[in-house]
Amino acid sequence: MVASLNQVRTLLVAIFVLMAGSGFLSTLIAVRLEEAGRSALLIGLVATAYFGGLTLGALKVAPLIARVGHIRAFAAFVSIFSASSLSYAIFDNPLVWTLLRFADGFMMSGVFVCLESWLNRVARPDNRSVILAAYMIALYAGQAIGQFLLNLGDNAPALPFMASAVLLSLSVLPVVLTRIQQPMMEGVAPFSLKRLYAASPLGIVGTVATGVMLGAFYALGAVFVQRVGMPLAQVALFTSCTIAGGVALQYPLGRLSDRFDRRLVIVICTVVTALLCAALALVRAPVLIFLAGALFGGFAFALYPLCVAHSNDHLEDSERVGASSGLVLVYSIGAMAGPMVGSVAMASFGPAGLFAAIGAVAVAASLFGLWRIAVSPPVPEAEQQDFQSMPRTTPMVAVLEDDSENWSESPS
Repeated sequence: MVASLNQVRTLLVAIFVLMAGSGFLSTLIAVRLEEAGRSALLIGLVATAYFGGLTLGALKVAPLIARVGHIRAFAAFVSIFSASSLSYAIFDNPLVWTLLRFADGFMMSGVFVCLESWLNRVARPDNRSVILAAYMIALYAGQAIGQFLLNLGDNAPALPFMASAVLLSLSVLPVVLTRIQQPMMEGVAPFSLKRLYAASPLGIVGTVATGVMLGAFYALGAVFVQRVGMPLAQVALFTSCTIAGGVALQYPLGRLSDRFDRRLVIVICTVVTALLCAALALVRAPVLIFLAGALFGGFAFALYPLCVAHSNDHLEDSERVGASSGLVLVYSIGAMAGPMVGSVAMASFGPAGLFAAIGAVAVAASLFGLWRIAVSPPVPEAEQQDFQSMPRTTPMVAVLEDDSENWSESPS
């Protein structure tokens, strides 16, 4: 295991530093727009632009990477992202910020595709799970820790943006100095969504619902915390607790789904998510908000890999990579809609409207799941695929997650 991680340590350091520098930007931008008195609808629109760029990038960046190579492409993506981070401090204009967030999403997608295809070159069937788990830990740990950079802006409003640009720039160093051979760029053909829905209706619906819920949370969770009267330091803590909870519960819930009807575990997660949303909409004690936020992250973040695993239960081995890449894109489409759903709810019902809307989506997903349980038989436990935790990044993560024999030998 140690040898496997030593081979990719430079890439893991890069994603950790990069997420520390970029993962808090969505929270920071939402906070700044809220402090400037901007409407929830405008904040949601700016967040939607990021997910739009992320989705388009997942479809378009592969030819660029193939043309110039992973190191040059990674350096270009991060350089533009770093310049964008500094630009927020220069241009205090919502329209400019919307364009910058779209660019951020596109560049971030390029970064993910570079790193995930690179990790796939090193991964073998016997160490894929270890490398994927380490990648997830580095990604989410960087995102969670980076939230505390929000507190730098108390006396110097431009300082968090400068810190973001510094960390983004530093994340290039492990990549440009790596000795890992650059891989050939492999295309991932998207699976027909019609065929995917026919194979696993709950997989598609659950993935879209998860995208809507988490897109709304990432866009407006910080605004919710501010509007219920909590200071900036607690905004960072709330977001960090939610991300940490999301990582902590994925594996145990996944193992539970390996032993029982996976649809039932998905329904339980959506029902618990809805109950936690009700708690977040009603309680105002900070300790209870942090606890509910961590549990919300635990159950809501687990839904995406559960839906991927459920879809894979109904597919042949040769179809799983294409299907998983299709689910990543479906999630991204849901995430584009989430900020607008949440912002409309907040504009109509106040801060509690955010989690009321997220809870309503969770209830709808649970009802759909109950209907699927009622009208179709479960996959026998012996035929279920093993659950695998995985991030919601780009279609290339589906290649990394796949444990088939389609892999390249690692460099000596």
